[in-house]
Amino acid sequence: MSTSPARAAPRLKGELPGGLRLKLRSVERYLARALPRETLSPGRLHAAMRYGVLSPGKRVRPLLVLTACEAVGGRWLDALPAAVAVECVHAFSLIHDDLPAMDDDDYRRGRLATHRKFGEPLGILAGDALLALAFEQLARLAERGVPADRVVEAVRALARAAGSRALVGGQALDLEAEGRGVSREEVRTIHYLKTGHLMGAALALGGIVGGADEVTRALLLSLGLDLGLAFQIHDDLLNQRSSASRLGKPTGTDAARGKATYPRAVGEERARRELERIFRRALEQAREIGPRPANLERLIRAVAERRR
Repeated sequence: MSTSPARAAPRLKGELPGGLRLKLRSVERYLARALPRETLSPGRLHAAMRYGVLSPGKRVRPLLVLTACEAVGGRWLDALPAAVAVECVHAFSLIHDDLPAMDDDDYRRGRLATHRKFGEPLGILAGDALLALAFEQLARLAERGVPADRVVEAVRALARAAGSRALVGGQALDLEAEGRGVSREEVRTIHYLKTGHLMGAALALGGIVGGADEVTRALLLSLGLDLGLAFQIHDDLLNQRSSASRLGKPTGTDAARGKATYPRAVGEERARRELERIFRRALEQAREIGPRPANLERLIRAVAERRR
């Protein structure tokens, strides 16, 4: 059973350059409007959905959507439905990851996990409903003037990233790896699937909304895979060395469960070296994306420098 963290983990907001804070505020407002209100039946299910999504998260993935759209020359406001869709998929994955049958975590983002607050059945259903809501939101891209063929491509990209060959498949491999020795290659595969593909989809969605060509969208996907790997290695290191008050959840849990982590596979020192190398490569890739990559670069730097 997890012990309570000392205080809630802050959002990434305080670490963001001013140019990104407007985008973050826009995401928060759109999220609050997109989620069904608790006054709409079934109210407790909707309350669980809102609780799971509107908790103090970093919002890295929706910001990747918006900054990628901007980088390729698009209007980032047009990408808000796609940004919220990605955050709904991410929240679904976290709610389900915390369930007793999965990682069995009691706390998330500095407060009770959704299933601990609302009960396991509603935790499962809230995750299911958020996954459905994600694709409802992608369909709304048409209302922003995104051509039908690009809306279809957006649906395809997010569905692929959320399925058995990416996010859900990565979770399955992660469960299989618990308690046994893992190689560097196995951990990389799990991190790419669980984290990299959704970040890659986030960037690709921004490119799709912004009208990027196929070559640029492929570059965005590649960048997201690298960024997701680096993000997860960083998480592995934070879980090992940070504090519950900083992270908003108990630390040391990965080691206690024998989870497949980068430090466990290659050692902490090598993990830190590889983390720095991957972030450098991600920044180099970002500079090649479109005519306005500055905010995308700033976001990657903020992610690299986060302490939670």
